[in-house]
Amino acid sequence: MRKSEIKFVVELDKENIPEKIMWDADEKEQSGLSETKSISLSLWDHENKNTMRIDLWSKDMPMDEMKHFYIDCLGGLAQSVLNATGDEYMNKEISALCDRLVEHVKNEG
Repeated sequence: MRKSEIKFVVELDKENIPEKIMWDADEKEQSGLSETKSISLSLWDHENKNTMRIDLWSKDMPMDEMKHFYIDCLGGLAQSVLNATGDEYMNKEISALCDRLVEHVKNEG
């Protein structure tokens, strides 16, 4: 059986707030650790029928980028639900929410 590994390394300050987040993966084009400002990881707990989440961001991540990051995450979920289930209604509803959130962020600035 083939295996693939994804690795996250988080450097924390004295108060356990992420200062730097690094990642690497076997399937990544460039080898070695790469820096990122935020990760959002969701895992399905089959036994308890719920989602476990890990959301981390470095303390220097700009607020506008954080909002765009989460809108992009939702957009990715819209495509994933379509690919995984074929549910076009859910895809369209999540995509419409993303469109509204993009407008909200534009109007804030």
